[in-house]
Amino acid sequence: MSNNSELTEIKKVVTLNANQDKVWDAVATAEGITAWWMPNDFEPVEGKAFTLHAGEFGDSPCKVTKIKPKTIVSFDWGKDWNLTFKLKAIDDHTTEFTLIHSGWDDNKETEFGQPHSVVQGFMDDGWDEIVNTHLVNYVTS
Repeated sequence: MSNNSELTEIKKVVTLNANQDKVWDAVATAEGITAWWMPNDFEPVEGKAFTLHAGEFGDSPCKVTKIKPKTIVSFDWGKDWNLTFKLKAIDDHTTEFTLIHSGWDDNKETEFGQPHSVVQGFMDDGWDEIVNTHLVNYVTS
């Protein structure tokens, strides 16, 4: 069902020196998400609406689409995007974390009138820093 206007999803994979419980707390609680990404009132309940407080960009409405305890957090972000966090225990002290940011479309613009094709590059770079620096520092501190 794909068409030519779909842009590639952003995917980041990082191995974290933290156990799965600790990483889960970082990605499935409001406090955790606030610590490495942005303030929010997230609750890990499917169908639950919440808000990401994106500073100068204002508040983004979100809705939880999937929760699989200690394994998957997925939510719709704004009008077009979906964000999924996947966790996989490598051993008792190490967790593989995957972030997938999908919903990109060449024919669409963000709520701020910026074309997806432009924003995607900024977001791709941004996620590099957020995942590889902020999340890593948070769960390994």
